Amino acid sequence: MRLFLCFTFCLWAQAENWPQWRGPSLDGTSTEKGLPVSWSKTDGVEWRLEMPMRSGSTPIIWGELIFLNVADGDNLQLWCLDRAKGDVLWKKPVGGGNYKINKQNMSSPSPVTDGRNVYVMAGTGIVKAFDFTGKERWSRDIQADYGKFGLNWGYGSSPLLHQNSLYIVVLHGMKTDDPSYVLRLDKATGKTVAKVERPTKAQVEAPDAYTTPTIAEVNGKLELIVSGGDLITGHDMDTVKELWRADVLNPTNYAMNRIITSPVYRDGIVYAGSRVKPFVAMKPGGKGDVSTSHVMWTYQNGPDVPSPVTDGELLYLINDRGIVSCLDAKSGAEVWGSQRISPAIYSSSPVLADGKIYISNEEGTTTVMKAGRQFEVLAVNKFEEYMLSSPAISDGQIFLRTEKALYCIGKRVKK
Repeated sequence: MRLFLCFTFCLWAQAENWPQWRGPSLDGTSTEKGLPVSWSKTDGVEWRLEMPMRSGSTPIIWGELIFLNVADGDNLQLWCLDRAKGDVLWKKPVGGGNYKINKQNMSSPSPVTDGRNVYVMAGTGIVKAFDFTGKERWSRDIQADYGKFGLNWGYGSSPLLHQNSLYIVVLHGMKTDDPSYVLRLDKATGKTVAKVERPTKAQVEAPDAYTTPTIAEVNGKLELIVSGGDLITGHDMDTVKELWRADVLNPTNYAMNRIITSPVYRDGIVYAGSRVKPFVAMKPGGKGDVSTSHVMWTYQNGPDVPSPVTDGELLYLINDRGIVSCLDAKSGAEVWGSQRISPAIYSSSPVLADGKIYISNEEGTTTVMKAGRQFEVLAVNKFEEYMLSSPAISDGQIFLRTEKALYCIGKRVKK
């Protein structure tokens, strides 16, 4: 990534913050060095903070603060922590109406911050902005404004922050006849700047998606990339108008093809998965239907839930049964594949940093692998606590969120 994108993300990267779900580059990678490899509940843990309930939401780190989307009984809250000690500085209400549906509850979306304010969305459709002292800046109710969400397993996408805007996607259809849409909010006021419908021919559960959008660079301009409803689409960042679409994620028209794994952009390529197959690599850009012109390669053993990670040379895929594959990022050729790590269900997404890949499973085990052309496991770290959240990395430390607690792993190294 990417001289043009650097203007957007360089502040985040220089500060070694983790400002949203997939980190400073939106792709699950970090420039951190000297990260911990091995730890346990009693070794290598700087502090541990009790959590009231499970959550798929990833901790967000900026400077001396950590932000968490938290479910506590019926209530949904935004917590702000002192990074050094893990103490709670403040808790602010996001709303009520929390409920559990399968694995997730209404705290699943991760917050996002620009270093001045923090923005949080609940699966109930409530979106709020707070400053770093906990003062509420604005509040929106997306369902009240645009209709009830109609996803089979509840809303779980995270908002995307770029410059002065917050981007939210609602891709649904299993429990509603209302169209899916892409929404752009003014981050200062919460008011809608643009909203467009995103039509799809997907049927039954296939319109549903739990994906978070990303950003791609095309000829010096940025595009919003949205995956779900059998499609990959590119949108104008200002108007959110659809520029192009690739109808390539459900070639057999499977009616239950809901999509969970989120798209990733790196070095001119968009990587997007479906429900295992196909996994697609394509060039962004173009106009109209680019289904045949822009696809570079496909792979038939992709992830279902975890999102991929790549350094631009190698692409790493983990499926929900703990099977890892490594592909050539440009050609899709298999470098090594079908290697099983700790057997369990995998719902969090991998993080790539310091020449290592960190992968956590639902049993609370984090496997650390060596990145590269040879499969090598460096460590297997067990917490034995239910885990859905993806790891977050900042200043030499790893933050892991389980059902029971948030853990800070390793000594902080400020740069």
